[in-house]
Amino acid sequence: MPLSEFAQVSRRMAGDEETAAANRSWWDAEAGEYYAEHGAFLGDADFVWGPEGWRESELGLLGEVSGRRVLEIGAGAGQCARWLAGQGAVVVASDLSIGMLRTGVNLNQRVSDPRLAVPLVQCDALELPFADATFDAVFTSYGAVPFVSDSDGLVREAARVLRPGGRLVFSTTHPFRWAFPDDPGPGGLTVTQSYFDRTPYVEADSDGEATYVEHHRTLGDRVRDIAAAGLVLADLVEPEWPERNEETWGGWSPLRGRLVPGTAIFVCTKP
Repeated sequence: MPLSEFAQVSRRMAGDEETAAANRSWWDAEAGEYYAEHGAFLGDADFVWGPEGWRESELGLLGEVSGRRVLEIGAGAGQCARWLAGQGAVVVASDLSIGMLRTGVNLNQRVSDPRLAVPLVQCDALELPFADATFDAVFTSYGAVPFVSDSDGLVREAARVLRPGGRLVFSTTHPFRWAFPDDPGPGGLTVTQSYFDRTPYVEADSDGEATYVEHHRTLGDRVRDIAAAGLVLADLVEPEWPERNEETWGGWSPLRGRLVPGTAIFVCTKP
């Protein structure tokens, strides 16, 4: 959870429209700084599942992608989609933020292999502009999932555009972490709030207008969302912090990552 300068921080309700407007404007404004800070870690055409640094090339959670139609939601600048294109996937990258997608356009123009210049689409993950059963796989790496108020609606929409036999895979902050302060040091190892409190985290400007919103769901909530969308949870991956990674990213750090889970990756299939 970021903390913008002069932000009013609270835990309060925030609906679909307020959440979408706040997060669209926040990511539009932060796109350049986000890439400057994290671009080297993410790579311009690489697929990292989270701050632990595990890659799709290591985990293989999407399965065989060559020749398959794949949609990335909450794609940011499309780094993961570019890696998949290099593996032979027919991939589309989508995001709510035009600022993040502009960064993606710049990266498309920089790649030496024209196959990696992936199509970029601006859209809300709750209203995907694609027909039913269009894709063999839908995924997001830390995108979209915590930034919408309608969590079950997001999973239903992803399931709608999936073909039978298709796969939805999404990574997000491990729900367990909601109970701890967003602190990479020792202060982040003490429970300070209820894991079961689903009240959104909201940053607002001096007028009280939301500028950033993040929503929390428990593990059980996520499983129920998946089942309600007609999907089957095939795996829940809680990646351990690898010895090779000594970087700190926000509240994620080697100290915390080797003691408590920081990321949850849900692997789902459509019957």
